[in-house]
Amino acid sequence: MALAAFIQTTEKYVNPMSNHSINFIYLVSATLFMLGIKYLSSPSTAKRGNLLSMIGMAAAIGTTMATPGLHGFTLIIIGVIIGAVIGGYTAIKIKMTAMPEMVALFNGCGGAASALVALAEFQSNTTGGFDSFTLITLLLSLIIGGLTFTGSIMAYAKLQGLIPTRPVTYPGQQVVNAIIVLATVALSWFLFQDPTSILALSGIIILSLGLGVLAVIPIGGADMPVIICLLNSYSGLAVSMTGFALSNNALIITGSLVGASGIFLTKIMCDAMNRSLSNVLFSAFGQVVESADDTGEGPTGSMKGYEVEDVATILTNAGSLIIVPGYGMAAAQAQHATRELGDYLGEQGVEVRYAIHPVAGRMPGHMNVLLAEADVPYEQLFALEDINDDFASTDVVLVIGANDVVNPAAKSNPNSPIYGMPVLDVEKATTVIVLKRSMNVGFAGIENELFYKDNTMMLFGDAKSSLHKLVAAMK
Repeated sequence: MALAAFIQTTEKYVNPMSNHSINFIYLVSATLFMLGIKYLSSPSTAKRGNLLSMIGMAAAIGTTMATPGLHGFTLIIIGVIIGAVIGGYTAIKIKMTAMPEMVALFNGCGGAASALVALAEFQSNTTGGFDSFTLITLLLSLIIGGLTFTGSIMAYAKLQGLIPTRPVTYPGQQVVNAIIVLATVALSWFLFQDPTSILALSGIIILSLGLGVLAVIPIGGADMPVIICLLNSYSGLAVSMTGFALSNNALIITGSLVGASGIFLTKIMCDAMNRSLSNVLFSAFGQVVESADDTGEGPTGSMKGYEVEDVATILTNAGSLIIVPGYGMAAAQAQHATRELGDYLGEQGVEVRYAIHPVAGRMPGHMNVLLAEADVPYEQLFALEDINDDFASTDVVLVIGANDVVNPAAKSNPNSPIYGMPVLDVEKATTVIVLKRSMNVGFAGIENELFYKDNTMMLFGDAKSSLHKLVAAMK
C-alpha cells in the first residue's frame, strides 16, 4: 500500500517535459559523467567523481521518467527500487578483494539489459516495421549484449574459482567459434528480411549467448584484467546501440563513453604485458607449462626458506624498502597488515615505497584500490616506469604475493611465455624477501627465476599472518 501511494504521488508531480528540455538535461548528465571519469583518475578527487556521476545518473533517470507518452510508470519505479536495494547492499557488503568479480557482474548486467531492451523492441513490433538503421542497431545490441552477458558470467566464475582459471581448450575451437559467428551473421540477414521471424531471432539469441561462453573459457586467469576491460567496452557498445535504436541521447553518449574508455584500458593492459589483443584472446596463455627440462634454460639452484626472525632482522637494518603487492596480498586480505608494516618501518626512519605493476591482481588498478582502502598514502605508490630504475639502489624489496610481474625470465629467457613482458626489476635490490603461501607457480604457469636467486629470501605462509608476525618480531 505504501509503495502504491508513493508511486501515485511521484507520478502526479512528474510532468511530461519537452524534447528540448529532455535533451538538454541528457547533455548535462553526460557532462557530469565525463567529469566523474576525469576525477576518478586521482584518489584525492575520486569521491567527487563518484558524486558527480551519481548526480548525472539521477538526472538521467528522472528525465526519462518525465518523457511524454511514457508507459509502465509503476514497473519503472519498482525496478529502480529493486536495483537501488541490490546495488546498495552489494556496495556495502562486497569485500575490496572481490571487486574484480563485482565489475565482471556489472558488465554482464549492462549487456543483459541492452539485449533485453532490444528483444522487447522486436516483440512489441509485430508488423516488423523497422527502418534499416533501427534494425541494424537492435541486432547489434542483441548480439553484443548477449555475448557480453555470458562472457562476463564466465569471467566471474573464473575469478571466483567456480570453474578452472586455466584456459579450457578443445580441438578445432577457433573453427567452431568462426562457424558460430558466420551462423549469427546469416540469421541476422534472415531477420533483416523478415523482422517478425521468431526462429531467426531465437537462433541469434542462442548463438550470441553461446559465443560469450566459448570466447572466454579459453582465456586464462592471468589475462582476466584484459578481458574485464574488453567486456566493459562491449557493454558500453551494446548500450550505445540501444540508444540509437530508441533515439535516446543519454544512452548513446554514456554507452560511447564506456565503450571508448574500455577499449583504451584494454590497450593499456595489453601494452603492460607486451602482448597483442589477439594473442590474449586466442593464445590460451597459461595452459602449457614448460619446465626447465623442456627449455634447458629454467631456474637453477634451490629456494631458500627463512624464519620470521631472520627476515625481521633484515627489515630492521634496512635504510630503504620497496613493497611489491600482488594477488596473493589480495587473496590473504593482507592490505591492512601491509600498511601496518610499512607504517612501523617508516616510523623507524626507513624509506618505504610501493611498486605497482599495471596488471598486478585481477583487474586494472586492483592493487591501488586495495592499498587505498587500507589508507596507504597515495604519494608512496609508484608505477612501474617511475620506480624500476630505483631497485638497484634499494636495500630491501618485499614481494607480497606477486609472481609473474617480478619474474626475470621475462627479460632473459626467450623461451618463456612471458618473454618481452615489462616486469619490475626487483632482483637488482640488495635483498629480496618473498612472502608466498606455497611453491606453486603463478597464473602464467611457469617457475619464477627470482625465487632461486642468491639474494632472495623466501618466507612461506599466509601473507597476512606472516606480516603480523614480522611486525611483532621487529617490535
